Amino acid sequence: MKILANPVILRAAVVLFFATFAFVFGLIMMRLLRKSIADEANISSESTPSIEQLPLHLYNTVIQQLKQQKHELQLQSQTELNRAKTTETFSHAVLSNLSCGVLVFGTNGLVKTSNPAAKEILGFASTTGMNAEDIFRGAVILRSHPIPGETTDAAADEPVCVADEVEVVLREGSSRRQVEAEYETPAGEKRFLAVTVSPVLAGDDGLLGVACLINDRSELERIRSQGELQSEISAEMALQVRNSLATISGYARRLSSQHDPELAKRIAIDIADETAQLDRRLGEFLTEERAAQSAAAGAGARDS
Repeated sequence: MKILANPVILRAAVVLFFATFAFVFGLIMMRLLRKSIADEANISSESTPSIEQLPLHLYNTVIQQLKQQKHELQLQSQTELNRAKTTETFSHAVLSNLSCGVLVFGTNGLVKTSNPAAKEILGFASTTGMNAEDIFRGAVILRSHPIPGETTDAAADEPVCVADEVEVVLREGSSRRQVEAEYETPAGEKRFLAVTVSPVLAGDDGLLGVACLINDRSELERIRSQGELQSEISAEMALQVRNSLATISGYARRLSSQHDPELAKRIAIDIADETAQLDRRLGEFLTEERAAQSAAAGAGARDS
């Protein structure tokens, strides 16, 4: 007790006690921490089994799913391919059976697609890869039909070529244009064409090219020219009839006031001759008129 009464010894004993307690507590905590780490390592290794430990049926399931996806993709691809072939065949059949010519120019200005009617009308064996200038070769527009609401160009009186119209639509993406032009085939045959130039737009309004719809109006133009000529002939015939009637009227007035039998006989002969000439002219005119009407009716039936 005397020893514990000594404050130095008492302080040393207390320090020794607490040091021993801390050492023991540290050992216990280290042991618990090591055990916890070991348990976590065991749990982690058990939760992530190796590939060899995976069951065989899981492999088969994954493989079957992959095969099914591959089969579905193949069916989808084949369906899209068949649809594309059907669309292409249908488009080709439609273009091949059209009576009007169709030319499709790409963005580079060269022909991508043409139908047999276009080749026949233009007189080319093949138009693929040709540009508008090579095809129309300076064909000048004779008449233009502006689209409603479209502003006319101030320089419209200047001669414009069909190739220029194609270039304008291709370059500016402008609206549809309808023109008529006189065209000469490579073989030198004259033809009158009605051409509709339209932009070909994509789904996002981007320009894919230009389409030209070509109709051969040579026969109709010939009939129209004949009609104009016939109108001039009719006007001339009307003038001749009026002159003949005036002549006959003059002869008749002279005859009514004439007392000389010989002179009256000559006037009567002149009246008869003038009447015969008038009858002959009217007969020729009516014959030509019937022929022109028959030709117009035949051309209309062929055009329809």
